[in-house]
Amino acid sequence: MTQPPLLSVRDLTVAFDTRRGSFDAISGVSFDLRPGRTLGVVGESGSGKSVTAAALMRLLPETARVSAGEIHFSGRNLGAMTERQMLAVRGREIAMVFQDPMASLNPILTIGHQVKEPLMLQLGLGRQAARARAEELLALVRIPSPGQIMRAYPHELSGGMRQRVMIALALSCGPKLLIADEPTTALDVTTQAQILELLRDLQRRLYMAVLLITHDLGVVAEFADDVMVMYAGRVVERASVAALFARPGHPYTEGLLRSMPLLEDDDPETLPAIEGNVASPFARPAGCAFHPRCPYAWEDCSRLLPPFATLSEGHDSACLRAASVA
Repeated sequence: MTQPPLLSVRDLTVAFDTRRGSFDAISGVSFDLRPGRTLGVVGESGSGKSVTAAALMRLLPETARVSAGEIHFSGRNLGAMTERQMLAVRGREIAMVFQDPMASLNPILTIGHQVKEPLMLQLGLGRQAARARAEELLALVRIPSPGQIMRAYPHELSGGMRQRVMIALALSCGPKLLIADEPTTALDVTTQAQILELLRDLQRRLYMAVLLITHDLGVVAEFADDVMVMYAGRVVERASVAALFARPGHPYTEGLLRSMPLLEDDDPETLPAIEGNVASPFARPAGCAFHPRCPYAWEDCSRLLPPFATLSEGHDSACLRAASVA
């Protein structure tokens, strides 16, 4: 029996108000995420990945607003909650790991102080109990000598260690959903692999749902169960990892996959690239936003917004020529 979604997003649209006018950073975004599953969200910079995550947490900047759509988490409408109610959800039920741990950790507070704080505020633990739990969390994310690290400051730790601290912070209150926004971007390849292995192990042990935001399809292939590809603020393809890599159904996804280097390539320096650039949010083209860069585009692509076409069960593509592309 299929479990009901833990997170269900329907037609989410986020607009930004600027001096140049308003524009939609994301438009009509819909997806489901079930307990224990990982959804990878992929796309170039500016595609709307991080805006989607910020909307889920209700942490959008003052210039942004949710202009349409609904976010349901664990059967509750997050958009209808008061800020006080939302404070009880953030950290305790939905937690986030950011891409730059040095910018996310307070440089003038010890690691112990920062890990203990949510335990005392959210869970009401006393100082001694919070300290003991903080050491347990640091050990859980495989930090050696957690008692010693509790006394350290962020600048005294490596990038990988700081990211482990961020994961410990995110897990401190036992969330049902972990949003990981580019969690390995600033790390070397070896450390990146260790962090992904750690996240996978913790997800199995704690049965969390994970929303993994990344531009790296290699990370998605290794870690995610399902994939959502975004382009210019819209979802263009949704599929399982196996289906997407075996049979991409959108020209943008195909372009992303072609640009990945392969071990058997004779000349990896001549990787094919997607021509052109992402359009400005103030001047997105009519119809399919990808059509100016698309090798399969025809006349209708420049005037019709493509609906989702089903290629197989659980595999949808927003392309007028999805079947022929796949």
